[in-house]
Amino acid sequence: MLERAHLEIVRAVDQYGSLTAAAEKLHVTQSALSHTVRKLEDQLGTAIWHREGRSLRPTQAGEYLLAVARRLLPQLALAEERLRQFAQGERGALRIGMECHPCYQWLLKIVSPYLAAWPAVDVDVKQKFQFGGIGALFGYEIDLLVTPDPLHKNGLVFEPVFDYEQVLVVGRQHPLGKTRHVRPEQLSDETLITYPVSLDRLDIYTRFLTPAGIAPKRHKPIETTDIMLQMVASGRGVAALPRWLVEENAERFGVLPVKLGAQGVDKQIFLGYREADGDTDYLRAFIGMARAHRDTTR
Repeated sequence: MLERAHLEIVRAVDQYGSLTAAAEKLHVTQSALSHTVRKLEDQLGTAIWHREGRSLRPTQAGEYLLAVARRLLPQLALAEERLRQFAQGERGALRIGMECHPCYQWLLKIVSPYLAAWPAVDVDVKQKFQFGGIGALFGYEIDLLVTPDPLHKNGLVFEPVFDYEQVLVVGRQHPLGKTRHVRPEQLSDETLITYPVSLDRLDIYTRFLTPAGIAPKRHKPIETTDIMLQMVASGRGVAALPRWLVEENAERFGVLPVKLGAQGVDKQIFLGYREADGDTDYLRAFIGMARAHRDTTR
């Protein structure tokens, strides 16, 4: 009774706002689409939309059907793509979502040997997920999520693969560069440069400044790591980044790492995936290579 085409119609109407626009996107006539919708509603015995002039508002049944469409259609599309790959002699594809700006440099160290070890697997890296990766995993847009801040949900697994220390980054001439560690109050007169994410996802705030009741003089978001380091080197502010990233770029940019507090701020990079995909060999291999890289850098 319920077919894939019905789910695609429901999703298209939700995306484009009307039967006319949905019909155009689905490459069918509006009359054919209307006929299909009426037939489906007759079969189901309930309306899918409330019709208010030219606009459509989902009924309770329509909302449920839309939720089903959002869940199942990406899975069907992924299954078709995987079957196409098998038919063409390909092994599969590993789609990696980045929820961590500085993790990209770390990821490159894993991807290169992985591509050599798994030549039949394509790798695609998506960097648009600035803390939206959980939905991308559930929506089958990605297969692995790289994140320092896992949100544990039913159906998802997060495995730690790399330990690092979050540090303050200062220019070589900055007075704080001569200290063994920095105290929160020492940043009250500083411009703090961070990636453009909410404060509740920034460790420099949640684990260092906010518990001490301290705020920087100014907060400046910058999206690019290189620009951030150039700003710090020129005395325009300080930043918080992984120690390994700072040490790799210290000579190039003229910056120094300083411990955040006497105990420091320890972090981990996690790889998240759908529990149902946990036995996929090329996914497990990537996680294993990420762990092996961690062990060689200790």
